[in-house]
Amino acid sequence: MDAALGPPEKMADRREDLTPMMSQYYELCERYDDSLVLFQVGDFYEAFCDAAEAIARLLEITLTKREDSTGTYPMAGIPIDNAESYVETLLDAGYRVAIADQVQDPDEVSGVVDRAVTRIVTPGTLTEDELLDTEDNNFVAALASEGEEHGLALLDVSTGDFYATAVDADAALRDEISRFDPEEAILGPDASGDPFPANCMVTPHDERTFEFDAAAERVAAYFGDPDSLLASDVEVRACGALLAYAEYTRGGRYTELHPDAAAESDADAEDEGDDADAGASSGDGAADDSAVGSLDYINTLTRYDPREYMVLDRVAIRSLELFERRSVHDQAGDALIDVLDETSCAMGSRELKDWLRRPLIDREEIEARHDAVEELVGSLQRRETASDLLRDVYDVERLIARVARGRANARDLRSLKDTLDVVPELRAELSGVECDRLVDLRERLDEMADVRELIGSAIQADPPIEVTEGGVIREGYSDELDDLRETERSGKQWIDELEAEERERTGVDSLKVGHNSVHGYYIEVTNPNLDAVPEDYQRRQTLKNSERFYTPELKEREDEIISAEQRADDLEYELFREVRSSVADEAERVQALAGTLAELDALVSLATVAAQHDYSRPQLGGDGIDVETGRHPVVERTEERFVPNDADLGPAEDFAVITGPNMSGKSTYMRQVALIVVLAQLGSFVPAERAELRLVDRVFTRVGASDDIASGKSTFMVEMTELAEILDAATERSLVLLDEVGRGTSTADGLAIAQAVTEYVHDEVGATTLFATHHHDLTEIADDLDRVANLHFAARRDGDDVTFDHELSRGPATASYGVEVAKMAGVPDAVVERARTLLDEDADASAAPSDADAANASSPDEPPFAEGTGDAAIRQAVGDGGDRVPNSVAAKLRDANLADTTPLEALQLLDELQRELEN
Repeated sequence: MDAALGPPEKMADRREDLTPMMSQYYELCERYDDSLVLFQVGDFYEAFCDAAEAIARLLEITLTKREDSTGTYPMAGIPIDNAESYVETLLDAGYRVAIADQVQDPDEVSGVVDRAVTRIVTPGTLTEDELLDTEDNNFVAALASEGEEHGLALLDVSTGDFYATAVDADAALRDEISRFDPEEAILGPDASGDPFPANCMVTPHDERTFEFDAAAERVAAYFGDPDSLLASDVEVRACGALLAYAEYTRGGRYTELHPDAAAESDADAEDEGDDADAGASSGDGAADDSAVGSLDYINTLTRYDPREYMVLDRVAIRSLELFERRSVHDQAGDALIDVLDETSCAMGSRELKDWLRRPLIDREEIEARHDAVEELVGSLQRRETASDLLRDVYDVERLIARVARGRANARDLRSLKDTLDVVPELRAELSGVECDRLVDLRERLDEMADVRELIGSAIQADPPIEVTEGGVIREGYSDELDDLRETERSGKQWIDELEAEERERTGVDSLKVGHNSVHGYYIEVTNPNLDAVPEDYQRRQTLKNSERFYTPELKEREDEIISAEQRADDLEYELFREVRSSVADEAERVQALAGTLAELDALVSLATVAAQHDYSRPQLGGDGIDVETGRHPVVERTEERFVPNDADLGPAEDFAVITGPNMSGKSTYMRQVALIVVLAQLGSFVPAERAELRLVDRVFTRVGASDDIASGKSTFMVEMTELAEILDAATERSLVLLDEVGRGTSTADGLAIAQAVTEYVHDEVGATTLFATHHHDLTEIADDLDRVANLHFAARRDGDDVTFDHELSRGPATASYGVEVAKMAGVPDAVVERARTLLDEDADASAAPSDADAANASSPDEPPFAEGTGDAAIRQAVGDGGDRVPNSVAAKLRDANLADTTPLEALQLLDELQRELEN
């Protein structure tokens, strides 16, 4: 959604008559016409005209008016100190927000204060902590296309994580986008936004930034020769355009993107009507001028090949509930990441999520992680100590980005120092580790003693948030600053002693020495004591009950104190900026350390989960999937008694047809097998006593059914579309989960499709497959296909009750127990009993067809039943005698959408049809 407002129409016709301030606002709106401009006026961000009316409604704030010599404008504003919450609402509504800050000190300007857009806040380029999810990356994507080749670049501006790849198929592009789930995307001239999810803000961007020469030049400016980093022109174009867009949102290099933009208004113009244009925001100090638009902290561009990772597309991620559980009856629950994430810091949590999005397929790399997890599982003290130390680690990945942008305050630097203080302890805790991965991590733990020393010596232990008002720099760091502070302190001490001296000199015990921001220091004497005032007292202010005075010596001291205080504050800010700049110069080292800490935290988390929940190390390199007493990692946490099951899908039997009643455990089992494979390949231990696994290149899922109403696709069409993608992309190294394929159409059609799919996957694809079905006739295919095995989940029936054991056995199921499940779900007894009666009648009819049925079936004079309704079922619904079904009943049966009908709704329909037949 692009909800930009552009330049105010109400100002367009009288642009030449606008005051300098309003002209400035108009030009910024015109220049940043893809955004809503928030324009600083004193302590508020204001919007005018159409924008004011829009944000007043959206933010539920007061709409006021501004009057000047040219007219009256609607105006609405938000306080700068609380801007983030309002900006978040604007982002949720689909706006980009251009923040136009005052870039001059109002006290130093005789006319209108100059303003410039210092940042553009968009969903994919957030850097504000208040707007970010600390445990998730926040990516913006750029897509460049040439024919069938697509270049995809992804950047997290808040951390500097930067990835690029290229694919040559639309389906592969969707897969890569689903890995990173970007919040925003910009498109090149030949690219389409179709592959991006609906919640992603997608917009075309300046075509010039996607031109190869311009993009290559920009990539080279950051990383050197693009040919040494990227594999194709489309990758270069996507990366260059994305860097340009990120610079643009930081408020920099705008004219490079828009050389024809209007010139800035004359900053020296005077505006008698702009009395409100005063007072700059204090905050933590504006960003360094040199840092505006800067992305110097983006030091690494990672080009990857999608074939280096297991593919988990959007359907698989959703079906396996990796990051978000699909709610059941509006009840939320844990996803897989909730089970795995025992990390101690935000960086570790993001790292673990990245591993889960992109499981590995390189055996050596996977086993390196397994080695580390195994050693940490075997050392409880080391694991717990490391976890405790990592809890003291700040999110320095995002912190150093703020430092490099010139927006970090003194507390941020102390947080970095506190993190660096942990590193030597972590190195000591890892001394003696044996596996290569942990040894390597220990070696990479850069203690950065020089940066620790700089921050420790320069910045106060508990500094204020503001960096322009003193109290930031430690005593002893700067002799000049210490001298100024000493002058300030001694002056204030002299004044503190002055009160006692003057009381003694004048004999007035109520005499007070005070200070205020308007009149400075003063000596206050009440009216009854004015006769005692010495001749050297000079009147400063008259109050109702007293007079305030000063002496020449007090005035001299006051000037010294104020001068020293102001010079000290200015020097402190200058020193702080120097320290911040020096730390920014080490951004690459800090980022490398952040990556090491994140990886260690993720490994400690996996080891903690494995130790606490009895996971075992999987063995890789087998020729199938062989799991002993495997468990579902999420479901086992929620069930009082979870029944483990084996999986034996070797080369002799790599296609399992699974039957059994609803609720018996078929879907849970299939997901369980897939999750064990995913866990193993991301580097985790697995919930099983033993697992020997082949490496899988992709997990496909066709599980669950739902309409895609927005696209006009029925359940069956969605099912067939996903099935087509599986059959087209699966390989013999894939794992395929198929659940009730073919249920969205007639029984005969569904069985035909299910059998054809089974034969095709078995004969042509060769993928390891789990196929859950209610088509019991499909189990007969095991007699014809040598690698197909029948498995089932049995149930025990005791009278009208049924008990599910959730134990997997060989062979096909013998019953579905649908009516019993309906009873367990609370279907009225009358409906349940009628269903049982119909089942019994259907069984009798199937065993011995009546003479009347045979006669009717062969009689050329008998009118046919409605096509597609199922003769036998309709005859049984009629009851004994085989009368012809009324057209109304046949029509309702024909129109019933069984795929979208719950068991309860189906039984209610059956009861309704019965009553209609009886009447």
